[in-house]
Amino acid sequence: MEMPVIGNILWDVDGTLLDTYPAITYAISRALNELGQPAALNVIDGLARQSIERCIAALAQRFRLDPDLLRGRYLAAYAVVPLAKQPPFPGVVEVCAWIQTHGGLNVAVTQRGAVSTQALLDAHGLARLFAGIVSVEQGYPRKPDPAMMLAALEIYALDPAATWMVGDRELDVEAGRAAGLRTCLFGRACLAHPADLHIDHYAHLLALLQASEDEGLCHA
Repeated sequence: MEMPVIGNILWDVDGTLLDTYPAITYAISRALNELGQPAALNVIDGLARQSIERCIAALAQRFRLDPDLLRGRYLAAYAVVPLAKQPPFPGVVEVCAWIQTHGGLNVAVTQRGAVSTQALLDAHGLARLFAGIVSVEQGYPRKPDPAMMLAALEIYALDPAATWMVGDRELDVEAGRAAGLRTCLFGRACLAHPADLHIDHYAHLLALLQASEDEGLCHA
């Protein structure tokens, strides 16, 4: 496979950069239990992996709950989950370090808040490897709208031809594609339109990066 240049990466956070879904699923489950409406963990997890906001909306509708109440209980439960229990996926640090070492930038492009994203990056020693964070909290519409990706390109003066979007959901891939970027899907999501690259472990992406360096394709 001939790899196009990978000079910079825009990273989705939940389920891509960090293994946060178990903590999110636990917090939503606890919130539902507090409201007297327990639900199976696999159901919550499946909905949360699509979108946390959609998950809250769907569960609130199913159990006839006030979505704001459910969201508030979820956020309170999630706030006390230790950051240590939401680690980077294996190989993430190595990929981010490779990008930085070779003159590129890593940018978090996320639907979670910038403050909580920064806390996670700090907790796991990733902050030094990231140029910054672009978040819906800053007023951008949610993915699959490409606004956050386009903002990241402009803010950090990134070359679209050398920048990839890495995510674990179809909406991440759609947003990256709409911004004119090549895309990498991490994980097992089934997409209507495949990403440019599909990996299930970051060791695979690191190997491709190293091979691109050997072939003189890395971005200086």
